[in-house]
Amino acid sequence: MQTSQKILVIVGQTATGKSSLAVKFAKKLNGEVISADSRQVYKGLDIGTGKITKKEMRAVPHHLLDIANPKKRFTVVEYAEKARPAIAAIAGRDKLPIIVGGTGFYISALVDGVVFPDVPPNPKFRKQLAKKSASELFGMLRKLDANRAKNIDPKNIRRLIRAIEIAKNAERTRIRRGPDADKMHPPYNTLFIGLTLPKEELQKRIHHRLLKRLKQGMIKEAQLLHKKGLLFKRMEELGLEYRYLALYLKKQISKTEMIEKLETEIWRYARRQMTWFKRDKRIRWFSPTQTKQIKSEVKRFLV
Repeated sequence: MQTSQKILVIVGQTATGKSSLAVKFAKKLNGEVISADSRQVYKGLDIGTGKITKKEMRAVPHHLLDIANPKKRFTVVEYAEKARPAIAAIAGRDKLPIIVGGTGFYISALVDGVVFPDVPPNPKFRKQLAKKSASELFGMLRKLDANRAKNIDPKNIRRLIRAIEIAKNAERTRIRRGPDADKMHPPYNTLFIGLTLPKEELQKRIHHRLLKRLKQGMIKEAQLLHKKGLLFKRMEELGLEYRYLALYLKKQISKTEMIEKLETEIWRYARRQMTWFKRDKRIRWFSPTQTKQIKSEVKRFLV
């Protein structure tokens, strides 16, 4: 009988300290980190996404960062196809795979062996949907697939159109485990650790981190990306920081408006993250300061 590979998964909302905790445990437990962030896969999206720096990695190997061209869409299926061999390679070195990130969709794809509806793009249908506003598209999606609507950026027109396309055409619109999932995805014995903070503290962290990123050169980063050929349209599709940086660089909003809108949207994103993670009863929740309790939980798991 095949022994399930043990993996540690650290999840939570943005700004809760997931990356630093993952590095801390990787150092203690001889582990390597696999990122589960839908935008940190892209090269050059560093400051805006809060990508961990070489210094912060503290010599711990990190995987699935900077693996995709931001000009092209990188899918969750591609992520799972790259992350599974990374887990196997880490385990083959007798090290502990540690998955860390806030993109629940990516984590479900990797850990649970989910199957995604195979719905090809429909240019004619997309053209019709493109005439609608984001709010109209979101309303359509909510009627078609309420669960997907809870976890999508309601202002990201590209993602809304794709979600509607899948919901309209897929035999099953929800992510599901297929009958051959165990054959396609090696079995994992997984411990989920979730980091959470009180609302007020998380809002403060989001605020201070946004200001820090601006000082670090987030605007210059966006200018450089555009100079290298990243279209403003694509930058807006990437969402959150890059959407509003694009609007600012196009002079459609002021710097003050950009900061205010960004802070609001990042907080909304954090709430969507928690909506996703709350559904997963496997997650054991802790405050970022409860390192002793987390350590005990991990030790019990690894025995």
